[in-house]
Amino acid sequence: MERTMEWAARAGHMRGIPRKLVFTAVGAFAKAVASLMNSTYVHNADTLIRLVRSRPPGVPLITVSNHMSTLDDPVMWGFKGFPSSDSKLARWVLAAEDICFKNAVYSYFFRLGKCIPITRGGGIYQEHMNEAIERLSDGAWLHTFPEGKVTQEDASIRRLKWGTASLIVRAPVTPIVLPIVHHGFQEVMPEKFIFGRRPPVPLCYKKINIFIGEPIEFDVPQLKQMAISQSHNGSFPRVGWPTTSDGLDEAAQRCLYSKISEHIQGVMESLRVFGKSFLKLPV
Repeated sequence: MERTMEWAARAGHMRGIPRKLVFTAVGAFAKAVASLMNSTYVHNADTLIRLVRSRPPGVPLITVSNHMSTLDDPVMWGFKGFPSSDSKLARWVLAAEDICFKNAVYSYFFRLGKCIPITRGGGIYQEHMNEAIERLSDGAWLHTFPEGKVTQEDASIRRLKWGTASLIVRAPVTPIVLPIVHHGFQEVMPEKFIFGRRPPVPLCYKKINIFIGEPIEFDVPQLKQMAISQSHNGSFPRVGWPTTSDGLDEAAQRCLYSKISEHIQGVMESLRVFGKSFLKLPV
């Protein structure tokens, strides 16, 4: 499978000028929506900024968050003090192919914006997941929405898709995982505003709250051994995944990805409850 406009995502494409222009413009838009049009409060912002700017060389970062609107990314990076216009520090992000890459113009723009197209339902072994692993191999920052789709219900974190867990396991250097939970984007860009559609522009005078947790570190070798032993007692459906180079068959992989996803989901849910209590809202 050929990768969609991969050439436009390269840092050296036209000396990086188009990418810098996109991040300058989109960064300014994110700042305007988050800091001028609306009020944004960020808990533990220093942890995110530190990991983006100065984590150990070669160590990748994966941030994970809930997904409340089509504006979550890039606006969630528009808070005061965050380098949202710096194209070198900026995140890569997994983006829905059917929304962000539906024509050549969109594809080029989102590729310049360091977006990696993902086919929803295409599985963890689709070609663009390999591209995400390559970016992690470079020590880059990758953001994912592991719930898999936008939900504007004020509810518990849903069961996570296994794609993020597979990236954590398959990356040559185990990434630092940073959970983020936010609230308020559903009011800035409601899915059903006028005649069941989104508003043409972001709404103003809303409150956005972003709660950044503490880094999660996974002992992947130990988790693999546990998965191998526990997978013999489980009944995971099989679809023909290949055995990995370190000997994990499909049952062990499914057990491993399930355990990691459940752990991340639990941490995100605890962060969501903390945010609710901080804002004194009903859980």
